[in-house]
Amino acid sequence: MWAVVYRGVNDLRVETLPVPRIGSNEMLVRVASCGVCPTDIKKVRQGTVSAPRVLGHETAGTIVRVGARVRGFEVGDRVGLHHHVPCLDCHFCRHHAYAQCETYKKTGVTAGFEPAGGGYAEYVRVMPFCLPGVVKIPARSSFEEGAMLEPVNTVLKGVEQLPLLKGDVVLVVGQGPIGLMFTSLLSLRGMRVIATDLLEPRRKLARQAGAWRTLDAADPNLVDQLRKASSGRGVDAAVIAVPVDAAVRQAQEALRGGGVVLLFAHTVRGKDSPMDLGKICVDEKALTGSYSSDFRLQKPVSKLVFGRALDVRRWITHRFPLEQTSAAIDLASSPTPESLKIMVSVGSALG
Repeated sequence: MWAVVYRGVNDLRVETLPVPRIGSNEMLVRVASCGVCPTDIKKVRQGTVSAPRVLGHETAGTIVRVGARVRGFEVGDRVGLHHHVPCLDCHFCRHHAYAQCETYKKTGVTAGFEPAGGGYAEYVRVMPFCLPGVVKIPARSSFEEGAMLEPVNTVLKGVEQLPLLKGDVVLVVGQGPIGLMFTSLLSLRGMRVIATDLLEPRRKLARQAGAWRTLDAADPNLVDQLRKASSGRGVDAAVIAVPVDAAVRQAQEALRGGGVVLLFAHTVRGKDSPMDLGKICVDEKALTGSYSSDFRLQKPVSKLVFGRALDVRRWITHRFPLEQTSAAIDLASSPTPESLKIMVSVGSALG
């Protein structure tokens, strides 16, 4: 089969690999569509994982082989995959900290080499512990919608962490694909979302996604504007969907006492940033993070995406064939005002 192999920093090569062999409790999926995630970019650009690997984890396709011990699935089923599934039994899982579970940290979908998602290949093997993360795609829904289940899950997990009441004012910083998902999901829950971005086209998309108000992230009076929009008390919560330290400090300044700032895009370890700890202690302005998905949210995420209350199709702007995965990563690394979610189409992604 064809696969795009990560061979080192900024080194992606189209190669032929053996089609993965499956065990009796595994399945083989022919990939149709795989989304480009910021974590893929981080791995390729910064070399945060060892080579060789086949990356890509926002994956959907068709089951072409099912192990004899697998139940509930059959050849021909169209499915979305989750490459991380927790054990549900360890200390972390009992505290619902699924992303910290050792089983969860293992990758259970692979196209070969060290398991790494494998979606940038024609076929992937789904290991036993990740079978509970396989979701069937309804007949009316596309493979691309199936591939979007995983990123939507991560966003809904972040939303669930925010202690909000209907009508609360929430700042969402950055209106790329993830920020737009936050804007839309929070709006669907009855929050008044103030969406910020440097680009007017992105702010327009935020309004279409349900934002109550939009503001220019470069406005020197942004904090004053946010306070004014929230009756002078400050926003109830802020979601930072861009890895910009200054945006975190700005959000903390605009936050009301007892509010919370949620970090979603700060995924690079080892970076220090100045912070007014008095605001966290005396003003009770919480600072928290959310990373990866929550297994408990599979059903509500599927309902949102396949029922199109959250219509993810509108944010998919570019599609690249498998052999142009490197170009897809390039565009996602340096997005244009017109580019949002980038998809690698391995098969017939719209079928």
